[in-house]
Amino acid sequence: MTSQKPLILVTNDDGIHAAGLRALIDVVRELGDVVVVAPDKPQSGMSHAVTTSSPLRIRKIHEEPGYSEYSCNGTPADSVKLGENIVIKGKADLVVSGINHGSNSGINLFYSGTMAAAIEAAMGGVNAIGFSLLDYSLQADFESGKPYIRKIISRVLSEGLPLNTCLNVNIPSLPFQELKGIKVCRMGKGFWDEEMEERTDPHNHPYYWLAGNFVSRDIQTDTDEWALANHYVSVVPIQLDLTAYSLLEPLKHLENHD
Repeated sequence: MTSQKPLILVTNDDGIHAAGLRALIDVVRELGDVVVVAPDKPQSGMSHAVTTSSPLRIRKIHEEPGYSEYSCNGTPADSVKLGENIVIKGKADLVVSGINHGSNSGINLFYSGTMAAAIEAAMGGVNAIGFSLLDYSLQADFESGKPYIRKIISRVLSEGLPLNTCLNVNIPSLPFQELKGIKVCRMGKGFWDEEMEERTDPHNHPYYWLAGNFVSRDIQTDTDEWALANHYVSVVPIQLDLTAYSLLEPLKHLENHD
């Protein structure tokens, strides 16, 4: 890798062959030297899982000046660890994850392997961004979001992010001319109204599919859910500290000896 260009580590949770990963690679190859380390199969919904009970393996797929590509048998978080410790043997200047097939807005980021990879990088002090497109289709069109992805990555490369933070970027699945721009906002509040759909296998044993609908009751106009519904690319700064500071003082009485 050449030292004059920033080093960008790319990963995802949809797997090494996903169209969204290929679209993200197209953008970042214009901006720096690139190392790709991605799961060898889809890992959606893995959140921040890491592999500890079986060996991790990594396979080189391609290498040329300024670009190398590997697949691994681990999770998105594993991919970042392998990329840093085995391939790069150090830290990248930026880690980008995605482009995910489907939304990671609101509380969905807690389930997201895409965002877990970005968070894993941020935990190590590396600038990181997760990108998602609001389209679950295998034929999703990622082209309209590329100018915004390029703009956001360029900004982070030039100015950086505060320590222990990363960005969660979601893009409406719309033609470029219908996108209104970027909206920097907070994470919308919502929940999944879940149900376990019961079915019966040929041996008359029950099995279950997790189903449900996402419900957003946050009507404010400063959220990612509002931005996406109104045709904006949402950018939510994420911090790693989950402490509920408002409860520190009210819970102090627990320190008292009875």
